[in-house]
Amino acid sequence: MTNIVVENAAKSFNEHQLFSGLSFHVDSGQLTALTGPSGSGKSTLLNCIGLLERLDKGQIYVEDKKIARMNPESQRKFRRDTLGYMFQNYALVENATISENLEIALSAKGRRAVARADFEGALRRVGLAGRGKEHVYTLSGGEQQRVALARLIVKKPSIILADEPTGALDATNSQMVLGELERIAQEGAAVIIATHSKQVVDACSQVISLA
Repeated sequence: MTNIVVENAAKSFNEHQLFSGLSFHVDSGQLTALTGPSGSGKSTLLNCIGLLERLDKGQIYVEDKKIARMNPESQRKFRRDTLGYMFQNYALVENATISENLEIALSAKGRRAVARADFEGALRRVGLAGRGKEHVYTLSGGEQQRVALARLIVKKPSIILADEPTGALDATNSQMVLGELERIAQEGAAVIIATHSKQVVDACSQVISLA
């Protein structure tokens, strides 16, 4: 069971205070929505949890470990083994095939992990069965987000940080992505979603507001 605790967190950008005194916890098995107007620090907070940025004050604990205090090798393993990202811009290798993008998600874990992965099963879950040889640049935006979701399914991270994952999608694709994130949470992941979407907020069991 993965537990995330954010304790008295503060972050500024230049002279603008994004958030301060922010404390909350997220448990595995639940969806947590991170809300607030543009510029309130939602993406920045995700970056701090993902060790891409540092808080000005406060601590972030994962399973009782202060992640910012980890040495570089431990941080690398944390990103490799524990974290999964899902972005509005998909973050795929466009000139690679769908299957190659899924392989990249596991490449740091070695050839054995790639060989054991059920890529076709992941693609079936997101409605892309049999399409692994297609190149990403030929896909629609909704299809590319489905590939990004399949990438999470094969990696099986225990923490998922999703930044506006439905922001550029139509209603059908948004519902599919949200339903699959719910399923991933039920399988044991802690999922944090930065969002403006009421549909996403309504599906989450916890809402953290940075207003």
